[in-house]
Amino acid sequence: MHPGVVSQPHKLDSVREAQKRIVERDMDLEYAGITGIPEFVRLATEFAYGSDSAPIREGRLAAAQSLSGTGALRVIMEFLAQELGEGTRIYMPNKTWGNHNSVAKRSGLTPETYRYYNAETCGLDIDGLLADLKALDEGSVVLLHACAHNPTGVDPTQAQWNDILDIVKARNHRVLFDSAYQGFATGDAEADAFAIRLFADAGVDMMLCQSFAKNFGLYGERVGALSVVCERPEDAERVLSQLKVVIRSMYSNPPIGGARIVTEVLGDEKLRAQWYRECKAMADRIAGARSRLREEVERLGAGRDWSHITSQIGMFCFSGLTPEQCDVMVSKHHVYMTRDGRISMAGVTQSNAPRIAAALHEVTSRV
Repeated sequence: MHPGVVSQPHKLDSVREAQKRIVERDMDLEYAGITGIPEFVRLATEFAYGSDSAPIREGRLAAAQSLSGTGALRVIMEFLAQELGEGTRIYMPNKTWGNHNSVAKRSGLTPETYRYYNAETCGLDIDGLLADLKALDEGSVVLLHACAHNPTGVDPTQAQWNDILDIVKARNHRVLFDSAYQGFATGDAEADAFAIRLFADAGVDMMLCQSFAKNFGLYGERVGALSVVCERPEDAERVLSQLKVVIRSMYSNPPIGGARIVTEVLGDEKLRAQWYRECKAMADRIAGARSRLREEVERLGAGRDWSHITSQIGMFCFSGLTPEQCDVMVSKHHVYMTRDGRISMAGVTQSNAPRIAAALHEVTSRV
């Protein structure tokens, strides 16, 4: 994308219909409660955990609406610092969303890393990941990406998630899931919730931060949710009371517009089915762009393995380019990307894939 070009998020027809219904009802503009719109919170948590989830069914979930995923992270991290002590370490993948570290530090936590991304294979360093989780102090706080890992696009397989779970349980680690792409990762919201449901069903001490920005196209509405799986209903009540204290002093209560849209979509059988189709179409478009880009760069006879373009998932592709190669991509070929080699696959299309592939071939073929 060239500088100065304004990106317009795709607006889903299911969202348009929900907005229309809300306007026609002439709904009030009153404050939501500290924890947001109750029906939104119910639907959001069922969306992630499943409607038959034991923590929900047994009343063991402390949950609240939040200011998208970032707001959820800020609240839950401040809660952790409050409960576990200032300076408590939180362990994150050795490649993670840039804001994770900033939010952790601002919340009073100390960010540390565990091995995750293998730069040589552009894939998962599962052996390093498992070894590091095993070596952490018992009861450590570990941040995991639920699906479509940002920025690498590298996710564990279901078998690898089970291996991770085994160590988390053995070491009594506390898990914080960041879920920003449910449905948008594979096009299947149920499949994208695999890790969340696996850990919740296993009785792990876990927390979840959800964002509805990408999968619903509600970027500017700041719609999110945070939840904590507790051992008993009375524990959930106590945790929620402390979350309310953090929220009240931070922003008092969340906005209602976007949450009403998500509530309307997820709460209506017809709109929900329509949203599933539309979300899958978005995910399929990106998957198609990945396939086209890989096909084009391999057609040029590049002497390296480009399979990671399609084995990675979600909005981003970690290309494996060096910072210097990225500079050439930008300055010479006007293909804009971050210096760590991350390409936004949302900007790759069937028509521009050949030009991007030619640029990748040229910069990686230089001696």
